[in-house]
Amino acid sequence: MFGLLGKKSSAVLGLDVSSSSVKLLELSKHGDRYKVESYAVEPLPANAVVEKNITDVEAVGEVLKRVASKSRTGVKHVAVAVSGSAVITKVIQMDAGLNEFEMEDQIGLEADQYIPYPLDEVAIDFEVQGPSESNPDQVDVLLAACRKENVDIREDALEIAGLTTKIVDVEAYALERAYSLIESQLDSQGEELVVAIVDVGATMTTLSVLAEGKTVYTREQIFGGKQLTEEIQRRYGLSLEEAGLAKKQGGLPDDYEPEVLTPFREAVVQQVARALQFFFGASQYNAVDYVVLAGGTASIQGLTEMVEEKTGTPTLVANPFADMAIGSRVNASALSNDAPSLMIACGLAMRSFD
Repeated sequence: MFGLLGKKSSAVLGLDVSSSSVKLLELSKHGDRYKVESYAVEPLPANAVVEKNITDVEAVGEVLKRVASKSRTGVKHVAVAVSGSAVITKVIQMDAGLNEFEMEDQIGLEADQYIPYPLDEVAIDFEVQGPSESNPDQVDVLLAACRKENVDIREDALEIAGLTTKIVDVEAYALERAYSLIESQLDSQGEELVVAIVDVGATMTTLSVLAEGKTVYTREQIFGGKQLTEEIQRRYGLSLEEAGLAKKQGGLPDDYEPEVLTPFREAVVQQVARALQFFFGASQYNAVDYVVLAGGTASIQGLTEMVEEKTGTPTLVANPFADMAIGSRVNASALSNDAPSLMIACGLAMRSFD
């Protein structure tokens, strides 16, 4: 059995490997308050990661080495995540009297009932969720399984960077953990809220819906900020790198906003509305209380207002660091700009305090 969800650990770096960049975050905690000790973001070469799968382990390893050096962290243990589409999860009931080792043995014997892959090809982990509602003598156990190659390739890339994999988590659970920091920013906190987190990455948009802080639905679709970068590149004759910088820093011709940015914003809003419709069609819910925008695309000016208008739902941009202290090694304004895209890294770094 391999620790896919990971057991309790000491300080770990949260490392989010997305399609376009690597994001590193180190947190400490004093009392109830978190502090950002170090963070860095480093772009990945084109096609080193495709749709959340590492395709060039050497290139990713070199970028991991650079991002660790840039952050000036001394921590070598890392929590990484695999995407939800790579993981099979199932809640099973087990005898409440079993200890962890007995559960592990029993799951090892029965896992082939739940997992459609040969067992020698998968990494399996489990986490006791608490007493079962249907039977007080049993507990609900979350079973998570992922193809070993997805875990191994992340370990290999980290090894190239001189880092050690301590925890392999699932992106949706990392996001759920980071959401606990945002909940206090919502007006009607503490109620039975249903919140949609829409993470618009470079090539992939993920909708995670949380009810009372727990993930009840997740769906990925191919769409992301790279489409805007490519349109800038095509229209203004720039390299992909120049287009990416111009998108962040500005300085594009006057027709950029009406001709390029506005149609892209409209496309994002359409994707958000469509993702929510899929969720309503597949669940007993027909509304959400809030939409939280995450990912690099979330901070595009005017997007929040457009999503709010289209969906009729209060919308805000994710910032898990709003109530955190900021360490001396950290550039606070850069952190603030990158905050919406650091949700998964933040949820992973929070594993230090489980």
